[in-house]
Amino acid sequence: MDQLNGRVALVTGGSRGIGRAIAIALAKAGADVVVNFRMRAGEARQVQEEVAGEGRRSMALQADVSIRADVERLVREVQSNLGPIDILVNNAGISRPQKMEDITEQDWDELLAVNLKSCFLVTQAVLPGMRARRWGRIINLSSVAAQTGGVVGAHYASSKAGMLGFTRYCAKYFAAEGITANAIAPALIETEMSAQNPNTSPAMIPVGRFGVVDEVAQVAVMLASNGYISGQTINVNGGWYLT
Repeated sequence: MDQLNGRVALVTGGSRGIGRAIAIALAKAGADVVVNFRMRAGEARQVQEEVAGEGRRSMALQADVSIRADVERLVREVQSNLGPIDILVNNAGISRPQKMEDITEQDWDELLAVNLKSCFLVTQAVLPGMRARRWGRIINLSSVAAQTGGVVGAHYASSKAGMLGFTRYCAKYFAAEGITANAIAPALIETEMSAQNPNTSPAMIPVGRFGVVDEVAQVAVMLASNGYISGQTINVNGGWYLT
C-alpha cells in the first residue's frame, strides 16, 4: 500500500494505544510519520523505529500539545526535517474516571486543555501549510462518550463532544481548499486507558467484546486516503451507539 506516499503525517499522543496503531498503519500506507509524545519517550522511540522499519521517514518529538509554544516548536521541527504536514491526527488525550461531584475545577480545565484545546492549537498551526498546498486531512479522535455521555465523566464527555463541533467547523470552512476534516468515535478499545477504567465491561458492547486498536487505525488510513469524506463522525463502537 502506498496511496499516501510522499505525505507527512503528525500523530499527537502517538507513543501508545490507538495513536501508536494509527502511526504504524499510516506508515504502511506510505506516509512519513511524526510520533508526538508528552512523557513516554522510550515508547515513542519504539514506534518511530517501527515506522522506519516500513521504509518511511520518521521522528519522535516531545511536546505538550495543550501549550501553544510547544505546538509551534513541534510544527517548526517537523517542517524543517520532513516538510509540511499533510495529515494531522489529533489523538492526544487523557481519561480520568470521576463522578460529577468529584470533578474539581482543575480536573475540568486539564481534561479540556489536553483533549480539546490541543486539537484547536495543532490544527491552527498546520492549517496555513495545508491551505497553501490545497491538500490536507484532519482526523480527530473523539469518543462514544461525546454521543452517549460515556463512562468516564462529564469533563471527558464534554471534551470529546467539543471535538465533534470543531470537526464540523473545519469541514465546512476548508472543504473548498482541498482539506477534509473528520472524527473517529471509538468505544471501549483494548488500551491502557480502558484497562484503568473500572466502569467498563465487554457486556456493554452489543458485539460482546472490546475493540482492538487496529480496527480504529484502519478507519484513520481510509480517511487520510479519501478526499470526498468530510465532516463525518465514523463510529467504531461495536454497535454501542447507532445513528
